[in-house]
Amino acid sequence: MWQKAAGTAAMGIALMLGSHAVFAQDSASASSSVRQGGGSVGDVTPAQRQELLKAGHYGVTKTDEQRAFGSVPLPIPGDSFSRGASEQAAPAQQKGLFPNSWHDFVNQDGFFGDPWGARSWLADHGVTVGGRYFQDSAGNPFGGKSRAARYADEEALSLDFDLKKLTGVAFNAGVLHFLTLARQGAGLGNTLPVIDSPMEIYGAGETMRLGRLSWEMHWNNYVQTEVGEINTENDFEQSSTYWGANLYCQFQNNGICGMPQSIAMNSGYGFYPTAHPGAWIKLYPAGNDHYLVQFGAYSVDPTISGVRNGWKMNLHGATGTFLPFQLGWHQGGGDDYSGPLQTNIKIGGYWDTSEVKNVYGQMGTYNIPASAAQDAPVSKVRGRFGGWFQFDRMLQRDGADPHRGTAFFASFTWGDPRTAIAPYFVTAGITRKGTFASRPDDTISFGMKALWANPKVTHWIEHLQHTGRGAGLYAPHSEEAIELNYGYRPTRWLLLRPGLQYLWSPGAVKRYKDAMLIDLESSISF
Repeated sequence: MWQKAAGTAAMGIALMLGSHAVFAQDSASASSSVRQGGGSVGDVTPAQRQELLKAGHYGVTKTDEQRAFGSVPLPIPGDSFSRGASEQAAPAQQKGLFPNSWHDFVNQDGFFGDPWGARSWLADHGVTVGGRYFQDSAGNPFGGKSRAARYADEEALSLDFDLKKLTGVAFNAGVLHFLTLARQGAGLGNTLPVIDSPMEIYGAGETMRLGRLSWEMHWNNYVQTEVGEINTENDFEQSSTYWGANLYCQFQNNGICGMPQSIAMNSGYGFYPTAHPGAWIKLYPAGNDHYLVQFGAYSVDPTISGVRNGWKMNLHGATGTFLPFQLGWHQGGGDDYSGPLQTNIKIGGYWDTSEVKNVYGQMGTYNIPASAAQDAPVSKVRGRFGGWFQFDRMLQRDGADPHRGTAFFASFTWGDPRTAIAPYFVTAGITRKGTFASRPDDTISFGMKALWANPKVTHWIEHLQHTGRGAGLYAPHSEEAIELNYGYRPTRWLLLRPGLQYLWSPGAVKRYKDAMLIDLESSISF
């Protein structure tokens, strides 16, 4: 009960503050909405326009580096698309508790807007507040182990403190990030069963937890750092940002959103919404967003995702350190609504100092009973490693309406063959923003993921079957899934995303029939 109460209290604070989904990604990544007191971007000169396009919600300034390679503190769907090179005027300053007009209500960035201009005033003085409700629902009318339907939700509250504005100092002092969230509900993955959950919002302990508590510093055009309670998913093998939103998370399947899932299965990679003690440094050798060299260090602690450890902020129970690096190349205009089309390439790798069982000691992931490992060569391994390659590109932008366009992504992730549950993992997808001329912010997305089981496990189970000891055992091979969905945005603060998923070989074995899922995501930004 206290967990539900805590989640409700956090949500209440967000409502009282009139919060909307600015979140830390709006203060550290990609949004480009402009606040002109009702005026259009087209009313200013081209030079002024480019400066204004770097401004986010309520005066938070963005940089080209943050847009291309910046952290994305909430790597899940529901965020509004940036206004960008907008002919759509941002609402005029709100004069009271309620929006000035129905037009302003529909076009404001959050359900509660900016009562009496309080949000704008807080942002001008260094405090940015965000809040959101988000839910996943899914059911399988056929396939899998059994028929079922599940619902899970999340409520979140974020606070960002611009220390220069807040303290009045004459120099850049960085930004303090705080994020807390509460999750409830149940997932469909265990009932199917599948290796990657088809509901990305479910997991990491259904409880209230700390999602981020850190100090981020943009020292100059060449160096950026962050230190504190953070998670690797924000910064390494992360999605690129298109139209101000997370590209991977235009999908509900957790194998795609918000990162290629196998890296978390194969290593100590810290995934959202958990927060781990850690730090990273990003180097921009050319002083712009074209090239990136990045290093990080994060505590590996398998217990942080537990229900009782939502606010754990120490190294007790840590098994080692996750040490990733990443190289990035980017080209593109100042936003996705004008200039050259965006392209990104990321290549990275990691070393994990933890000592873990080799893959024979982890066969339970494939629902293989422990008895199958009795004679297997189980041993301990220290120093897992792996790597990844990511590519994404904006394929086209409509000439008649720059708000409409198409983006593509693909990734390949590889894990240590000694320990990796899924040493080979592939994702790909395409999103069309602007399904009709009258719906420039709606999307239609099609994506896929595929994982291949570690052949050591496959060969071991086949060996048991050939020797007559494998009765009832199924050798794992691969698990694939595709997803097709439609993202309907009747307002800037509301998302409804119905979709279909089809899963081949649930659990990576040929035990159950392929499954079809009907799902729905919805989000309200406050």
